[in-house]
Amino acid sequence: MTTSFGSATSTVIPNDPKIRMQSFTGLKSLHSIALARNHRVFPLPFSTPSVITAVSTPVKPETSTTEPKRSKVEIFKEQSNFIRYPLNEEILTDTPNINEAATQLIKFHGSYQQYNRDERGTRSYSFMLRTKNPGGKVPNQLYLTMDDLADQFGIGTLRLTTRQTFQLHGVLKKNLKTVMSTIIKNMGSTLGACGDLNRNVLAPAAPLMTKEYLFAQETADNIAALLTPQSGFYYDVWVDGERFMTSEPPEVVKARNDNSHKTNFPDSPEPIYGTQFLPRKFKIAVTVPTDNSVDILTNDIGVVVVSDDNGEPQGFNIYVGGGMGRTHRMEATFPRLGEPLGYVPKEDILYAIKAIVATQRDHGRRDDRRYSRMKYLISSWGIEKFKTVVEQYYGKKFGPFRELPEWEFKSYLGWHEQGDGALFCGLHVDNGRVGGKMKKTLREVIEKYNLNVRITPNQNIILCDIRSAWRRPITTVLAQAGLLHPKYVDPLNLTAMACPAFPLCPLAITEAERGIPDILKRVRSVFEKVGLKYNDSVVIRITGCPNGCARPYMAELGLVGDGPNSYQIWLGGTPNQTQLARSFMDKVKVQDLENVFEPLFYYWKQKRQPKESFGDFTARIVSTQNNYHVSIIILFRHTSRKVFYFLCQFLPIFLCESFMIQ
Repeated sequence: MTTSFGSATSTVIPNDPKIRMQSFTGLKSLHSIALARNHRVFPLPFSTPSVITAVSTPVKPETSTTEPKRSKVEIFKEQSNFIRYPLNEEILTDTPNINEAATQLIKFHGSYQQYNRDERGTRSYSFMLRTKNPGGKVPNQLYLTMDDLADQFGIGTLRLTTRQTFQLHGVLKKNLKTVMSTIIKNMGSTLGACGDLNRNVLAPAAPLMTKEYLFAQETADNIAALLTPQSGFYYDVWVDGERFMTSEPPEVVKARNDNSHKTNFPDSPEPIYGTQFLPRKFKIAVTVPTDNSVDILTNDIGVVVVSDDNGEPQGFNIYVGGGMGRTHRMEATFPRLGEPLGYVPKEDILYAIKAIVATQRDHGRRDDRRYSRMKYLISSWGIEKFKTVVEQYYGKKFGPFRELPEWEFKSYLGWHEQGDGALFCGLHVDNGRVGGKMKKTLREVIEKYNLNVRITPNQNIILCDIRSAWRRPITTVLAQAGLLHPKYVDPLNLTAMACPAFPLCPLAITEAERGIPDILKRVRSVFEKVGLKYNDSVVIRITGCPNGCARPYMAELGLVGDGPNSYQIWLGGTPNQTQLARSFMDKVKVQDLENVFEPLFYYWKQKRQPKESFGDFTARIVSTQNNYHVSIIILFRHTSRKVFYFLCQFLPIFLCESFMIQ
């Protein structure tokens, strides 16, 4: 087991004092001889990575005679005839898989090629399909269709994702066109759910009928429409060119076509994206003040409705530069929180979004995909230079960021009034996996009562538009299938998330979804052992690799796969998702987790301030004495439990005198 710390210092953004931003410079390598009693930790010097100039898409003629370096994916995009070739040919062959170029291109269509990593020998290829559902909205017809497809062509389960979409696993290549066309013909789409373009736009899933919530959902819909590919490649491949597009609001069409500030590629089938689309994935979330159910600061763009004293929406605050993905042992990659860019009036939001996207499109790196997200562009330039360039595309200056109240995480579980006389019911689904009796019961309820559905960013599901008279029979049926009122669910489970990881994700290093049930039970046992109360909950998130799909770097306790049956431990996120966690320990074997959890949880119980969360506690301790946590772990490992509990009464004095290694 080795130990490491992220170099992060908490700073305050003057325009939004409710959010604790962190200047994160990546993981610092540390030598550790942790098994010996005379434990020593020596930080290695941190080396600042060299700055590499961004590579632009060909909006303007190149003045240099040297062609810029580009990643292989950029070449695939350029040669694809707007994401058609060779995918359109590969899906017709008899082989169970598709070639490398088609594997990259099918992502833009909303699918990943996978194989079962539990099996040895010949690879069993299949495809994962991901839907596009702005704000998590799922019409009744689409839900029933997805439920059928999971049984007919998938592995019998549906997965609710952290970006408010469905994932359908296990689709064979020979069935791809049937499944895709069925989704399209039943009010659904997978277009742009993956790939180098705008992904699903998040918004609060609660179907509340207030002006702010309705406006947030409408804005999410409009942004999603604005940034939807226009060249028709999706329909050409899956439904032989037949279009199933709904009518768009005129303001969306006007904003997309506007080229008064050189945001567009004139006469291109893709006016915003061009042939090369974006350098990397792009994520946007929209919300209202206080509601951080969408993890607003983890997105490339975070949009917050700003209203007047009468609750009438007037405009938007905009955050930019959030993102979770990083790479182990590469200090120049890091998770990052979005930071304030400015304010725009409501009639300008689509133009502002388009200007930000164009800036990333033209200046984001295209040579190395590990550094292609917009967060690296902003980190390289600084927010002021980034704002200046965006304003050139926008054609206006951003207004000052408006003051916002404290953020809260809202799960919307349980029964609530919508505001129009109907009710909605939020149901907790462990890790978003809908299967077995739960799947059957959900279908029966949704079909019988003709309910629409919404998917939450926390992998849960909301049943909408329920009449009051239906509440009791629905509650009874759901409870029989294990879909309980949240007060009957372990608090640790209510906020926990995990990515799918093994067996199908090709990037997984270790378990996540399959491992988290046992880990949560073990955490509960440790809670009981150290005397924590049942409601002393901790936000726990687990991913099988460092890409961060379940947003572990925002968790109070994050476990990130860094080897077979091994995790990197992150500490210090907050329950309202406004602070980055810090890397704490590397290479913790799954069987050794209690040796890390027990001393930390006991120390939290003994030394926390009134109502101080585990994340706030660990952040406070690390900010004052960086090696407290390490010393506690060492002390726990080299004394009896009884002695450790006794010595904890005298911390931090004992640590400073006997165990602290500065």
